[in-house]
Amino acid sequence: MLRSSSRPRPRRRCALLVGAALTLVLAGCGLDGVGGGAEGGHGAGEGEVAPPLAEVTALDDVRDWEGEVSAVLPPTPVEPVADPTPELPVTVTDAQGTEVTVTDVDRVLALDVYGTLSRTVFELGLGDTLVGRDVSTQFAEAEDLPLVTQNGHDLNAEAILELDPTLILTDTSLGPWDVMLQMRDSGIPVVVVDSHRGLDNLSSLTAEVAAALGVPDAGTALAERTEAEVAEVAEAIAQVAPADEGERLRTVFLYVRGTSGIYYMFGEGSGADALVRAIGGYDVAGEIGWSGMRPVTDEGLIAAQPELVLMMTDGLASAGGVDGLLERLPALAATPAGENRRFVDMADAQILGYGPLTAGVLNALAVAVYAPGTVS
Repeated sequence: MLRSSSRPRPRRRCALLVGAALTLVLAGCGLDGVGGGAEGGHGAGEGEVAPPLAEVTALDDVRDWEGEVSAVLPPTPVEPVADPTPELPVTVTDAQGTEVTVTDVDRVLALDVYGTLSRTVFELGLGDTLVGRDVSTQFAEAEDLPLVTQNGHDLNAEAILELDPTLILTDTSLGPWDVMLQMRDSGIPVVVVDSHRGLDNLSSLTAEVAAALGVPDAGTALAERTEAEVAEVAEAIAQVAPADEGERLRTVFLYVRGTSGIYYMFGEGSGADALVRAIGGYDVAGEIGWSGMRPVTDEGLIAAQPELVLMMTDGLASAGGVDGLLERLPALAATPAGENRRFVDMADAQILGYGPLTAGVLNALAVAVYAPGTVS
């Protein structure tokens, strides 16, 4: 259920005990938007979906494997927490401090670089109000909705206006921002929610979306469910991750668009740091003082000496896979991660999206790191 070219040695530890049911401001970094499917996905090659943690047996030594692994979520059907009736009108103050009054949620657009907002609307029980989608919204229940993005993640004003939305939920991860200003000028209520994606705002982001839709109680229920699922996976990870921080895999997150010559290492405050810690890795970025999202340097890689590299699937493919990436970044090839080809990739629209699928993302990554040879 996850594709791996890893070669784990035979030592094993006890079976895992517990089952698991941005841009990150990438636009602000001048980077292209995130691509990749939100369901299923593929790695350097096609991958199989990750099994629940309870079904795998972890390596005795977390460093006892070589080779790249693709972490892939199973198809995850929408399970609405409620069948709510929106209480309208509602007036909210959005993340930009703008007061917005919402009177109609019959025709909604929920747009961000990871598809997190649209998934949240579906899980709140209001999926039938969505009239369009961004390119990262690719789960089955939404796949027939018309696209309102083009050339990747560029907002298409004409496509949006044709759908006659009564509410737009978005953040600052998609552009050009002038499109959203145009929507406001045309009289469409636009509610901007927090662009940050991380474990620290799973509940508050859900609450922002639910408040704008007039279903705060459903928001509370979804937040509680998501947090409970994440806590369950966290407990499972704690069973297999080294207790001593010094024994954990030194981990970095690389954002790559090889065809454009873009190579970034994500550090503190990027969302990747929280992800590394959540799967029981050692966040090297914090150690070397690497903050935000910065172009990778030989000096940075040498200082980091990563033992594991996390990446977006399409990013790794754009560099020619692991072979191509190591050729382009010789300093990386000389690190323990490069020497052991220890890379874990995951679909671009999943790995840093957080939201309702967070528990599944953590589960899939944990299986890839701690039981990479579970499935061939």
